[in-house]
Amino acid sequence: MASTVAGSIPNGQESVTETHIVVVNDTQEILELFREILEEEGYKVSLYSYAFNDINEIVKLDPDLVILDLMIGGESIGWQLLQKMKMDRRTAKLPIVVCTAALRLMQEIEGHLRAKGIGVILKPFDIDELVQQVQDLLISDSDAVLNPVAEPAHTPASQSRE
Repeated sequence: MASTVAGSIPNGQESVTETHIVVVNDTQEILELFREILEEEGYKVSLYSYAFNDINEIVKLDPDLVILDLMIGGESIGWQLLQKMKMDRRTAKLPIVVCTAALRLMQEIEGHLRAKGIGVILKPFDIDELVQQVQDLLISDSDAVLNPVAEPAHTPASQSRE
């Protein structure tokens, strides 16, 4: 189940920006779409079809940004990872974009996430919007909020995908 696709740059060229983006999503087609979009923009991309159980795995990868699906395998594993990342001092400032199809959940927590400096993209997404959010978060990385993400009134575990 742990499908890992190491980041690669088209034609074997080095990334112009050397910016490393980790994408976590349980759908292989979505992972490949992210790879294609982000590599075209010059980013180094690492793809994971599972959420990390141990925050140390993310620390070892040393990404500049993480794109994360909140619902992985129909469970709120991505949400749990997001909370761990924002509560750990080593990853608290790491820019994150949440990309999810959980529309009902996002209606409830989108404002909260954005207030914490977390980007939000709803599936299906506009490619230009994704690229712009990634660029904006990378630029404002030094202004990232250290506050951990608090639990909203309704957790993703109680929500269904729409």
